[in-house]
Amino acid sequence: MIVCPLANFEKVYHTENGAVYQCSRKNCYWLEFQDSTTAFRVSDFFHFKKCIDRIDIFSMINDTSRTSDFEVIMPHRTERCFILSVQDILNLREILSGAKFMIELNSDVKKILRKEGVFLVGSSV
Repeated sequence: MIVCPLANFEKVYHTENGAVYQCSRKNCYWLEFQDSTTAFRVSDFFHFKKCIDRIDIFSMINDTSRTSDFEVIMPHRTERCFILSVQDILNLREILSGAKFMIELNSDVKKILRKEGVFLVGSSV
């Protein structure tokens, strides 16, 4: 459960395996994954996504040693430790990629609307 008093949460992206929410009050993102919720500063969220994207799944699958069955990730400035199987990594990548796409799409739409708004205001004078 997400705990952020007086927060205004908006769902950014979700799948059956988890979700990302944006907290407008604290300017952060919340990741729901593996029955747990983790808060990230904006820059830490994108850094975490890069870390997950850098995991070499091909090597994990082809390496027969027991140590390659899981990847342990400890994101910056959180108390969370993720222990991820190959399937967990794929699920998390889907959630994080979808969230990043939606965040970028929202930003682009706002830029276009601002430009259109400025153009309309400027043309009516």
